[in-house]
Amino acid sequence: MADRLTDRTGLAPLLAAGWQEVAGRDAIARSYRFADFVEAFGFMTRVALWAEKWNHHPEWTNVWSRVDVVLTTHDAGGLTDLDLRLAAKMDALAGL
Repeated sequence: MADRLTDRTGLAPLLAAGWQEVAGRDAIARSYRFADFVEAFGFMTRVALWAEKWNHHPEWTNVWSRVDVVLTTHDAGGLTDLDLRLAAKMDALAGL
């Protein structure tokens, strides 16, 4: 099991890049916009491969060209390095 973040300095670059802290939760969130459903679903598929490899899965929804994501580590009760790593990977896969 991953440990909750005690040093939150790694969060700053993600917040600067568009991630937001979720009110009332130790979690971060972001919305991605794509040209259409196929691009959004392709992004989710690419992320799913990494999420499965790292055994760390996002909370997410997809409505047509938008993918809304929340990251937290449920068994740790909040943010961990896994969340920061998956957030950075998602941004890279989205071309940000």
